[in-house]
Amino acid sequence: MLLAHTREDGEMQGLEEHLNGTAKRSEEFAAAFGAASQGWLVGQAHDIGKYSDAFQNRLLRGGPIVDHSTAGAVECAKKGAVWAALCVAGHHAGLPDFGNLKVDIPGQPTLCGRLKGAQQGKIPPYTAWPGMLPEVVPPQGWAQDAVSNAFFVRMLYSCLVDADYLDTEQFMHGAQPRGGGDTMDSLLQKLNEFISPWQTPGTQLNQWRCEILNSCISKAQQPPGLFTLTVPTGGGKTVASLAFALQHAATHGLRRVVYVVPYTSIIEQTADVFRKILGEENVLEHHSGADFSTEESASPQQYRAALAAENWDVPVVVTTAVQFFESLYANRSSKCRKLHNLAGSVILFDEAQMLPVEHLLPCVSAIAQLVRYYGVSAVLCTATQPALGELFAQAGAPQPVELCPDQRQMYQRFRRVSFRDIGKIEMEALAQRLKNLPQVLCIVNSRREAQELFALLPPQGSYHLSTLMVPAHRRALLGEVRKNLQNGLPCRVVSTSLVEAGVDVDFPAVYREIAGLDSILQAAGRCNREGKRPRAQSIVTVFESSYAPPPMLRVNVGAMREALASGAAMDDLSTIHGYFTSLLSLRGPKALDKYRVLDAFEHGIEGCSLPFATVGSRFHLIDSPAKTVYVPWGQGGEECISRLREGQYSRGLYRQLGQYGVTVYEQHYRQLAELGALTLLQDGSVILNQPARFYSEQTGLTLQPQGGQAIFD
Repeated sequence: MLLAHTREDGEMQGLEEHLNGTAKRSEEFAAAFGAASQGWLVGQAHDIGKYSDAFQNRLLRGGPIVDHSTAGAVECAKKGAVWAALCVAGHHAGLPDFGNLKVDIPGQPTLCGRLKGAQQGKIPPYTAWPGMLPEVVPPQGWAQDAVSNAFFVRMLYSCLVDADYLDTEQFMHGAQPRGGGDTMDSLLQKLNEFISPWQTPGTQLNQWRCEILNSCISKAQQPPGLFTLTVPTGGGKTVASLAFALQHAATHGLRRVVYVVPYTSIIEQTADVFRKILGEENVLEHHSGADFSTEESASPQQYRAALAAENWDVPVVVTTAVQFFESLYANRSSKCRKLHNLAGSVILFDEAQMLPVEHLLPCVSAIAQLVRYYGVSAVLCTATQPALGELFAQAGAPQPVELCPDQRQMYQRFRRVSFRDIGKIEMEALAQRLKNLPQVLCIVNSRREAQELFALLPPQGSYHLSTLMVPAHRRALLGEVRKNLQNGLPCRVVSTSLVEAGVDVDFPAVYREIAGLDSILQAAGRCNREGKRPRAQSIVTVFESSYAPPPMLRVNVGAMREALASGAAMDDLSTIHGYFTSLLSLRGPKALDKYRVLDAFEHGIEGCSLPFATVGSRFHLIDSPAKTVYVPWGQGGEECISRLREGQYSRGLYRQLGQYGVTVYEQHYRQLAELGALTLLQDGSVILNQPARFYSEQTGLTLQPQGGQAIFD
């Protein structure tokens, strides 16, 4: 019997058993988007190379490592199934670039190079293979357009690698606690029980929220497609969007709900709401800072979550835009493994206006592909809906259906603030204005400004929030802020824009440094959030500081001024639409795809077509030459860093460390290093030394290290 795997206890898995087991799973996964036969093919082909004597020698006698994936790619290519050959060739190393049949030489890592190498005998012969693959049926719509072809390959690749992992896992470790969770019908029942008391609202504000909620539930009967939920701040968007998703999924037999948020700073708040409604076992919170411990001390729930994070086999996933979109353009198996579980899902994009402009075309294209070909319903949720209709139409997506009833009237009803523009103001004068207010939030454009302004305020009742503070520290301070606001105590907060998206705080007054209109309106959502004060007394003050707007915000400021030139109100729907239209126009189409991702798949890169590996290495939703510094803040931070120093380099530990990391730019990093503030560990992690000197309980990591020059941020 030829073998696929051996266990430490001496048990062996037959190769035919593994191929059939993988093919069966891959077929089942691909059936979700009408590609069952293609899924079966790649499962049967992926380990044909293990029929070689060289591989069996490797497995049984510890012989040298051999290429066992190219053989299956060769057999798929013989049948003209290029899409299958790509998946099989990359099922361990990652999807390769297709390459160029004319110029690629044998041995190049492209598919063409590997196939040419096989022709010249550069892979072990696999003569024991019975020589049978199922008949090839090209996927529906294949060769229709290059972008769709590339997307299909990546989705089929996801089916194969997840099936391969799962079949191998079952043999190596036995049945694992995967899957499970409640059905969509059961989750919908839990939601209905949760919102039932809301249906008899005691205030006018809650009555309007109920109208939005019930509109979302009613419109869930619409067929799957593209939707928008344009809800004014304070309109109950989070629960209303979840209600639509669950009702829509239950009505149309969709499999799961994926909730995509822009920042890790707000993901925990959203996940907590969902867990409260649906139960912890049904919600996966997946981002860089989540704790997925698989160590012996891990609880059963932690272990199950760690497994679910690998392939999103759970009813409700809450994740970040970075995790979501970078996975859709990745080529590595670990990133792509979960993608097939997006098929037949409801995907909600919270704060949709924060889709990064420089990557807007690839993001819109990916959403359109999921809606057109993979049975996905996508919902763009925001108070400031970006003007993306034309871009979606160009990508072939259907016309979006709005879920909010009578948007214009709702925006009138939910107006709870007045805007005031005071123009330029010096920092000292701004600080004096803040001192005169017992409770106020002031949002500035840079971390440097935040520290400078905070230093001018009285210590008592003043707080600073920025990404120079570790997430655990920020979360603790936000708890204090909410308590002070609730109890009527002095509370002056200076923050960067991190509080704008989804952070639930309610101030009687807000100051916002000039930025894009979307940022100003998001800041306004932190003022009089519950409508308990008269609108005329709830002022959002826009100002210009002595610092020019950062380069990345200058186009946004220009677009805002253009949108306001007619004299319309800042929070008018027509103004918001005009702002986003101007923003896209000022950026220009080339600026909407920084890495030319779509062009790379449509026309190739330097003669290389279907450049999966090249795009996977280039595409990053957040571009930053920054480094992460881990800070021993609080007992949790000290314990994690102590374990890191001891060499406990586990996945679970790194995820825990996400709560104690600060991202710094290169200049800041160099100055801290020159002062001896940093220790570089063997695994590449960087730890802050002397936190009492370099990390403040008020402002986080210092921008002016003692003995060093001020760092401009």
